[in-house]
Amino acid sequence: MFGLFRKKPERYFSEEEKQKIVTAIQSAEQRTSGEVRIFIENKCAYVNPLHRAQELFFNLEMSQTAERNGVLVYVAMKDRQLAVFGDEGIHQKVGSAFWDAEVKKMLAEFRQQHYAEGLAAIIEDIGAALAHHFPYDRTGDKNELPDDIVFGK
Repeated sequence: MFGLFRKKPERYFSEEEKQKIVTAIQSAEQRTSGEVRIFIENKCAYVNPLHRAQELFFNLEMSQTAERNGVLVYVAMKDRQLAVFGDEGIHQKVGSAFWDAEVKKMLAEFRQQHYAEGLAAIIEDIGAALAHHFPYDRTGDKNELPDDIVFGK
């Protein structure tokens, strides 16, 4: 297991696992006007991973969505830290308890070394919440943010 955490962030996942995560993002976004992104890096620059997630959220210009309904899932693999940061539109609808519950679910998957599965599951849950509060609009919806996984250092 230790060897996993010595890898570069983009090598934590096989190509098949990366595709599974991207497919989960695309599937979730087909039901909502909301946007989901994943950011993976080795180490968290802050003690609180939520602060890092918030910084990355704004650096990735995720607050630029029309309905302020972007969500960033952040993971620092080597530090074993993670957080979910939702923009004000979705956060006002689901609240902190929802994000905390999703982090706990992801941690349970990660403890079993189900990294790609854990991310896919949380993306599905976030997608369902986004679809409930921000349903897909066939006439005007567009993909406002890329669906790829962002890898840091």
